[in-house]
Amino acid sequence: MFAPHERTLPAMLVRQAARFGSRKLFVAGDAAWSYTDALTIAGRAAAALTRADIKPGDAVAILCGNRAEFLQAYLGCAWLGAIAVPINVASRGAQLHHILSNSGARLLVVEAPLLDVIAPLIGKPGVALERIWLVGSDAPAGSPGVALEPFVLGEDAQDARPMRPGDPVAILYTSGTTGLSKGVLCPQAQYYWWGINSARLLGIVEGDVQMTCLPLFHTNALNAFYQALLSGATLAVEPRFSASGFWPALRRHEATVTYLLGAMVPILVSRPDSADDHAHRCRIALAPGVPEGFHAPFRDRFGLHLLDGYGSTETNFVIGSPEGEHRPGTMGRVWQGFSARVADEEDNEVPAGTAGELILRAREPFAFASGYVGMADKTVEAWRNLWFHTGDRVIRDADGYFHFVDRMKDAIRRRGENISAYEVEQVVLSHAAVATAAVFAVPSELAEDEVMVAAVLRSGAVLSAAELLDHCQPRLPYYAVPRFVEFLDELPATENGKIQKFKLRERGVTPATWDRDAHGYKVAR
Repeated sequence: MFAPHERTLPAMLVRQAARFGSRKLFVAGDAAWSYTDALTIAGRAAAALTRADIKPGDAVAILCGNRAEFLQAYLGCAWLGAIAVPINVASRGAQLHHILSNSGARLLVVEAPLLDVIAPLIGKPGVALERIWLVGSDAPAGSPGVALEPFVLGEDAQDARPMRPGDPVAILYTSGTTGLSKGVLCPQAQYYWWGINSARLLGIVEGDVQMTCLPLFHTNALNAFYQALLSGATLAVEPRFSASGFWPALRRHEATVTYLLGAMVPILVSRPDSADDHAHRCRIALAPGVPEGFHAPFRDRFGLHLLDGYGSTETNFVIGSPEGEHRPGTMGRVWQGFSARVADEEDNEVPAGTAGELILRAREPFAFASGYVGMADKTVEAWRNLWFHTGDRVIRDADGYFHFVDRMKDAIRRRGENISAYEVEQVVLSHAAVATAAVFAVPSELAEDEVMVAAVLRSGAVLSAAELLDHCQPRLPYYAVPRFVEFLDELPATENGKIQKFKLRERGVTPATWDRDAHGYKVAR
């Protein structure tokens, strides 16, 4: 355990470098860092940020895939006291503009192929970018209107700025449910507790090798780095999930622990049997949201256990059970250091076996996020009565195990990504032929959700489903482009005109629904 004042990333790096020295901590592509290397890199990245006039408290946006440079920038921010703003590389248009303006980022670290995505936003109202650091390429001759230069670490390392566990380390954007995406302000100690709790539940110990193919700009993979750092383990990062490449990568890294999301497990199980299915060292995978029926087939075929659990960007690894106590199909039990309640509309606890909203508290200081950036009303709403309201409907059984029922919020979960129905609707409604529209989740054949849009066209307008998706593609992340489209004469609504999405969800996919997969429509990544 670390003393309260040591629950900051700089203090963790210093202590663990002294303890583990030359042991490998991080691997990504051709980069391989020891614990000592990570300490030096943090200081050198901070020196580069200081030369760029970044000060403690400034926001630094990072639009980069699973490369070493992502973590270099993140460590530099933590060392200096700046705030890292990891951004989903699929973000586009209005969503990306909102993130940049809401965070107030002055510097952007961006992977070279994504520069064209940023260029149209330079100079737009609210975008405060002054500099862009380019990852993976020299700066091109043309300039997008701000200082543009390659991302290079400082020659000399600077000392860490003194900071406290409650100081912010990152702003992570989670899906808006009835509005814009919310910037979750994450304090230093929140990720200390993420690392400690996750490592305990997974049984990670000194010498383990963790492998993730999940994106570093999300909590899951970022948390995995802290797990490794706090345990004396090694984290190996793959560029992305590949069904054909997953097991070879696991063998190549000699990984003992890995990370999956709900939809990935059915995909892996659906592949043909192979003589190499057991040819790995991995013993366990953190795999939230996997349907109960896939646990035993996956374990029997591949020889590793799947561990479910519950946490969110705003909270921590709050609910889960270690391998010997885990029950497939459940989220697990509330973990030490937290309180969980299944509540009614007024936050009163409901009896076991009754569905209600999951609300949470942390007993340790700064184990949860501090709120939403620039959205005081949303912060008060989510943390009312001193409980964090998850918006998830669950049931707690008599043994204390929690069972997920559904989401109360108007959000969609697809392929591990949270999608704001509101943001997709705004893009659909921006088409001149669309009068009104509703976006909602329908069940996927794998796990999680698919995105469906029901739209009403303007009088006299003609529009095909494919033409509507052609309009959506350049304006949305690829994963948010609807799969199903249906044009209706009217949408079900209340007397005051509010669309009744529950009726659309109950109606679901009909014979009249257009399915892009069935029609061979391709969405570019």
